[in-house]
Amino acid sequence: MTMTYAQPLPRRYTRARLAVPALWRQVIRGGETSGETIVREPDRSAHTQLDIYDGVLAAFERRDEVAAVLAAAADRQAAVSGLRVRLGLSQLQASALVDLPLTDDCRDRIAHRAEELRAALRH
Repeated sequence: MTMTYAQPLPRRYTRARLAVPALWRQVIRGGETSGETIVREPDRSAHTQLDIYDGVLAAFERRDEVAAVLAAAADRQAAVSGLRVRLGLSQLQASALVDLPLTDDCRDRIAHRAEELRAALRH
């Protein structure tokens, strides 16, 4: 009798790759649910979240540069790399910024969430 072993599944979608979009869905939608289940925030420390928010808020001040990098990029990976080089962002900050609409409403929500995190970390 021949034993066969199950082959491991390819890890196309790692947790780090899926965590940032889930985080931004919460920020952009403001916690509203439109017939879908509530997406829990990924397991990430408050300090890491605050670091992402701070980088994104700093990038909002340089929207023209961000838009130029995004327009010149051939794909998502090129956009992330361009943002990291041009703005000095981390991988998580740049990935989050690529997935984020550059609107004032979104900026306000991120600033509000960052302030909530700062207040929680102070206590």
